[in-house]
Amino acid sequence: MSRTFNCLDEKTREVGLRSAADAVEAGRLVVLPTDTVYGIGCNAFSPEAVNKLLQAKHRGPDMPVPVLVGSWDTVRGLSRDYTRQMNVLIEAFWPGGLSIVVHQAPSLTWNLGDTNGSVMLRMPQQKLAIELLQKTGPMAVSSANISGNPPALNAAEAEAQLGNSVSVYLEGGQAEIGTPSTIVDLTGATPQILREGAVPSEKAFEVLKANS
Repeated sequence: MSRTFNCLDEKTREVGLRSAADAVEAGRLVVLPTDTVYGIGCNAFSPEAVNKLLQAKHRGPDMPVPVLVGSWDTVRGLSRDYTRQMNVLIEAFWPGGLSIVVHQAPSLTWNLGDTNGSVMLRMPQQKLAIELLQKTGPMAVSSANISGNPPALNAAEAEAQLGNSVSVYLEGGQAEIGTPSTIVDLTGATPQILREGAVPSEKAFEVLKANS
């Protein structure tokens, strides 16, 4: 049975955050607002929880799950190399609608799907999401929708698609941007745009060029 918490109300905000953090720790799924679209998330370090997430979205490991973080510093422990390109993009666009794909740290034992040793990272510009991430640590988070359907822009839209597969829904108001993040792949010799989204790719390349 799922529960929804209206986190726009200060009386239920902290209860909702605590319930969501407890659910993540227990290996269950939660829905949370981000600045781009609503996300379905879980403990990034629990393969069982990530598998539940993929099942809820009706998709396979061929589409790996991104990871959201609550601070810039967190990425140093998740990536193999903290490169100048990473630093430049993080300083320019985090928190915000830019995701970066980097080589993951070899010590990590998580299973986010068929990643080929990489991980997609982002820090959202949404206060409620940051508060939850600071309670839970890195979370595996994908858009809160069944694969192929429109992404949810509020908790009710997410629940209409995901139902009781999610334990806790956090309602934090309408998603401000409503467009998924832009994805920049930094694992190759030169940066590549994998998806156009909330941040114009021209801006990302301008920042990289100015700091090369």
